[in-house]
Amino acid sequence: MEKFMSFLEEKMVPIAGKLDQNRYLTAIKNTFIGAMPLFIIGSFFVLIAYLPIPGFADFMLNTFGESWQRTISLPNEVTMSMMTIYVVIGLSSNLSKSYHLDSMGAIFAALAAFLMATPVNLFAVEGTGNGIPVSALGSSGLFVGMLCAVLSVELLHFADKRGWKIKMPDSVPANVSTSFSTLIPILFVTLVFFAIRLGFSATSYGTLQSFIFSNLQKPLTSLGATLPALIIVMLVGGVLWTFGIHGGNIVGGIMQPVWLALTAENAEAIANGLPAPNIINFQFYNNFTKIGGWGATFGLCIFLLFFAKSQQFKAIGKLSILPTIFTINEPITFGLPIVMNPILMLPYIICPVVMAIVAYVSMDLGLVPYPNGVNIPWTTPPIIAGFLVSGWQGAVLNVVQIILSLLIYFPFAKAADMVALKAERIAAEELESAETELEANRSLAVK
Repeated sequence: MEKFMSFLEEKMVPIAGKLDQNRYLTAIKNTFIGAMPLFIIGSFFVLIAYLPIPGFADFMLNTFGESWQRTISLPNEVTMSMMTIYVVIGLSSNLSKSYHLDSMGAIFAALAAFLMATPVNLFAVEGTGNGIPVSALGSSGLFVGMLCAVLSVELLHFADKRGWKIKMPDSVPANVSTSFSTLIPILFVTLVFFAIRLGFSATSYGTLQSFIFSNLQKPLTSLGATLPALIIVMLVGGVLWTFGIHGGNIVGGIMQPVWLALTAENAEAIANGLPAPNIINFQFYNNFTKIGGWGATFGLCIFLLFFAKSQQFKAIGKLSILPTIFTINEPITFGLPIVMNPILMLPYIICPVVMAIVAYVSMDLGLVPYPNGVNIPWTTPPIIAGFLVSGWQGAVLNVVQIILSLLIYFPFAKAADMVALKAERIAAEELESAETELEANRSLAVK
């Protein structure tokens, strides 16, 4: 165990630290965190349109007519179904700030670059499909949007370092001066992506977006939708957490775009009256693997509350129960602690993997519906989260997972509790001995 921990600390921790500080992963993570309220709001309207309550659909149909579901789903159409637009704006803004560039200019350049790379027909005869297909602005265009945002900001940074800008006199207002200073860099970005557009138009792909979707995004999302890939992600994230590194930030920054694209596919399918195609997506990761937070520590919190003997474990259980209900388990992770704790590290790493396997098999066998594409806040308590995502079967699955979590943690937590209890007894005996000695010394001093 010591050799294994030394190996991880020597080899993995420095790599994880660099990844956590990587400007691109940080910008991606901050972008999706910032855009998540929009995705959650849009998803809730899909949930309302397809609420799993008997008789609800018939009531709405009789009250509002046949098109009621499409009408209620409209907020989702302009949020989740156009997610790439918001990602391009957020990612270009976040990344430009890391280079100390004008964020407004970066946003405009990135949007122009993305639209240049997007399938668009502006020259068709009236009535034959002018404009941009909405699908190109949603999950299908997510990877090309991220690529355009990153590349456009890098081109702006390249131009800025070489001083390719128009410098106005000091007497010119700052906003006008900034606008002119970004003119040449934005022109540079536009020309580069115009050349890319012309180049791909001469190929069978037609556009950069079609090329990226076929050769990068589709294979990556297919891989990200597999159980082995999820297991690897959960193992890596768990190991990083046990060394005090926020594993969720690192693996989330890499996998979140993939899983959100899969979530959007489910939402789109359900909105069109089709079955959800993906078991694994962002909802599955959030609501069926992290029961009580990373490490699936809900069961551990139950042990601390009802089965622990040591005062330390009892106190942490009382302090942790409310945060754990809302999937916030830092009090347990750092207060127990689990970090660098050889007894509790193993169940912390293994438990989410078991949760993932149980949930995947349950859905694959048809016992639990696939996640419905509704993005709910990550702080939604288990059972409620399961119900919102996969109906009453999902709620039952969360209950089963909580019980499994308790069973997995129980022997390890019991051993750790015995160690803490023994330490408390030794400390109490030492304190009692010290107090007795002090009292004896006082008696001698009085005599």
